[in-house]
Amino acid sequence: MDIGPPELILILVVVLVLFGGAQLPKLAKNLGKAQREFKSAMQQGEEDEPPAAATTATPDAVVAPDSAVAPQTTTAQDESTTQKS
Repeated sequence: MDIGPPELILILVVVLVLFGGAQLPKLAKNLGKAQREFKSAMQQGEEDEPPAAATTATPDAVVAPDSAVAPQTTTAQDESTTQKS
């Protein structure tokens, strides 16, 4: 499925009708700025990413989720004795 010249012209006409001639330069500027920010964020993410060997977890380093830990419960009697102290 190739996009040929007739399809590109149709897309350009639709964009021109939707945004108007005055808004097209602003739209192009914002798209260029977004693309530059995206590229710089991708490059920064690659620099900050640690090596793959350092991020793999060993089986003995697995930690149980918080839901597996029994919650502490207090009784009404425990609360009343702590309040009297």
